[in-house]
Amino acid sequence: MKKNETVTKDGESGARARGSYLKGRRRREAIVDAAMVIFGRQGYQNAAFAAVAEEVGLTLPGLLHHFPRKVDLLLAVLERRDEMARTMLPAEGGDWPDMLKALVAIVRHNESIPGVVRVFALLSVECLADDHPAKEWFERRMNETRTMIADAFRVGIGRGTLDAALSPESLASEVIAMMDGLQEQWLRSGQLLDMSGIFGAYIKRLVRDLSQEA
Repeated sequence: MKKNETVTKDGESGARARGSYLKGRRRREAIVDAAMVIFGRQGYQNAAFAAVAEEVGLTLPGLLHHFPRKVDLLLAVLERRDEMARTMLPAEGGDWPDMLKALVAIVRHNESIPGVVRVFALLSVECLADDHPAKEWFERRMNETRTMIADAFRVGIGRGTLDAALSPESLASEVIAMMDGLQEQWLRSGQLLDMSGIFGAYIKRLVRDLSQEA
């Protein structure tokens, strides 16, 4: 009986641990959701850490238990934004038309999450300041995004579907500039601009023109 009782207690202990973990994870997700709303409304620099705690019904010490520093919460917000996009990207080694189509899908998805897009846009401007805690994160992300798109163009050059005289880096920068520029106009228009429609038409023209040059 004692042996069985030990197993039962261990099982109960394990169940409590799993329940506690899931509860903590849900709480962290709720905090990140709240931070997205508040950062999107006030920016990172102006947002009060305590305001995020209040939004989710926590005390400041309770919030600090999950995110010891404000910058930790900021990075969690940024990672949440990118998690949404990663699932739409083609597998590594895919050709450039697949990459461009995936970017159109991401822009279309962004239209359904204006709050998330707004906070990301605000933070990307804020982090131009040398002392901003997200400066390195945004620089790394920009380099990774440019490289990812350029690599897809390089695959096309290797397969003969793209003119070898073209610069993959320049093409990638052009595509990113179009995405970011349209995103800003979309936000300023109160989400009235047909962001995905315009970007989709641009990508169709780009694919057609590049295919003809190959």
